[in-house]
Amino acid sequence: MENFWIYLSIGFNHITDLQGYDHILFLSTIGFIYSYKEWKKFLILVTAFTIGHSITLFLNIFNIIYIPSKLIELLIPITILISIIKVLYSTFIAKTKLQKDWFNYILILFFGLIHGAGFSNYLKAILGKSSNIWDKLLAFNIGLELGQIIILILFLLFSRIVVSLLQIRYKLFIIFISIIIIILSINMIIHRN
Repeated sequence: MENFWIYLSIGFNHITDLQGYDHILFLSTIGFIYSYKEWKKFLILVTAFTIGHSITLFLNIFNIIYIPSKLIELLIPITILISIIKVLYSTFIAKTKLQKDWFNYILILFFGLIHGAGFSNYLKAILGKSSNIWDKLLAFNIGLELGQIIILILFLLFSRIVVSLLQIRYKLFIIFISIIIIILSINMIIHRN
């Protein structure tokens, strides 16, 4: 049971680590898709990301796939940039509702595959040659999911408070946060290339 808590902590810390803020940026980006009233859809979206993340971890740990870490480190900020561009397009340009739930779930699941590859080599090194890794993988993914839920709750609270306190339109808030995310993701792309 001690191993369970250790790996749960590793998963939780992985997603909430401020030094690895790319995950937090990505989660904030998908946070624009739904309002706080649509938290159930939001939770399903986060779970889709975790499923994608878990699949890649599993495939890499069992040596079924290998993706060079340099490529993954470049693709992660690209997923952030694509996600924020989609949000801006859906919010300001699209004439119809482009944000169909199933499309978002598939896109976020795919991006979860990429983000999972970014951590899989590290987790593989921690697990070593252990034969019983299922409980450790489960604990890691539960920790990951809990961390994501906390980040999303904080993001929803932050956006609600900012919009209410400043009495600005939500679309203006989206523009402001989007500019920050675009700058940070382009900076990551440049420095990881």
